[in-house]
Amino acid sequence: MVRLGHADVVHLLMQLGMMLVAGRLFAELARKFKQPAVIGEIIAGILLGPTVLGMIQPEWFHALFPVPSGAGTVLSGMVQVAVVMLLFIAGLEVDLHIVWQQGAQAIATSLFGLVIPFMVGFVFPYLFPEFFGIADTHAHLTFALFMGTAMAISALPVIVRILMDLNMFRSRMGLLVVASAMVDDVIGWMVFSVILGMIGKGSEMPIGNTIVLTLVFAASMLTIGRGLLNRVLPWVNRKLAWPGGVLSLSLALCFFAAAFTEYIGIHAIFGAFIMGVALGDSEHFSERAKEIVHQFINNIFAPLFFVSIGLRVNFFTNFDLLLTTSIIFIAFVGKILGAGIGTRLGGFSWKESLAAGFGLSARGAMEIILGLVALENGLINEKVFVSLVIMALVTSMTSGPMMRWSLNR
Repeated sequence: MVRLGHADVVHLLMQLGMMLVAGRLFAELARKFKQPAVIGEIIAGILLGPTVLGMIQPEWFHALFPVPSGAGTVLSGMVQVAVVMLLFIAGLEVDLHIVWQQGAQAIATSLFGLVIPFMVGFVFPYLFPEFFGIADTHAHLTFALFMGTAMAISALPVIVRILMDLNMFRSRMGLLVVASAMVDDVIGWMVFSVILGMIGKGSEMPIGNTIVLTLVFAASMLTIGRGLLNRVLPWVNRKLAWPGGVLSLSLALCFFAAAFTEYIGIHAIFGAFIMGVALGDSEHFSERAKEIVHQFINNIFAPLFFVSIGLRVNFFTNFDLLLTTSIIFIAFVGKILGAGIGTRLGGFSWKESLAAGFGLSARGAMEIILGLVALENGLINEKVFVSLVIMALVTSMTSGPMMRWSLNR
């Protein structure tokens, strides 16, 4: 256990206060311009971090965020918890009933929307690893697999918000896009967790055992686990104080699942995500309970995480225009082609299929979390990380307007 001295406690409390205040102010500013709060929170981190404050007043920056320090270690631990919680509420957004209702159409759209972006994202880094800053020939296969996965996933919360803003969430195409994003995210996070296991960032368990345990865990949580939760939740709602009981239970289950997947060599975020899917699918976990969990995490832990993104790297010195443009291009082309073809095969017009491709292009917070975990595990360098963050912001900001343009042509 890290023991904090007097100065460390002061630093930690100052860091938390500054990050929350700056994150909230810039999140509100982003909302004024009809942009996701995450954009404002990352900008707040860039201003507080080495990019702006560290260049203008380096002594202030190092005084507020001293490295290394006990406060920095505790803050890093809190950010890790925030990542787990964010994937948990992302899982709560997954509604398996919508996936079943869409049936074969959702499978076609999600399959093409997963495979084609994965292939596009894999081929370029595999053939040109030096362009992406990968000099080690032994590492470029793993890096290419990661980039393929990064291009394949979508940001379900952002997509849902875009469809609601366009009044399309309950439409036939809107439900298809949401169902496809759900399937893509579940498979994408599983593949990413396996990639982390391949590079040995986890337990010493053989990779084959890790993969088998991961599949068994996911399958059992979405079948037997859902059944057990449906039996336990009514008792929790009746016997324990509300909403404290269900809030404590849900977060405890999130941490237990995260700890298990981390133990078997798969990143903790996957366990939290699958637990969120299983819990959110229960009819006894009410919409009001989901809203309370969302508000708690989105207004306290999410700002800490996204502000911390700007504190990690210098966005000016690590910005590569050609690399960033290439990654944005690959991200759009893969998803528009894949999801567009899949939606067209589902019986939609080319205009609607193009709109679905633009909608599924939104990466948002999920891409940033993916990039951060990859950076921490040595899969990518800081330049690729900065490019992925910018790509996530650009795709989130443009997906809604591009969907509207496509449908109004």
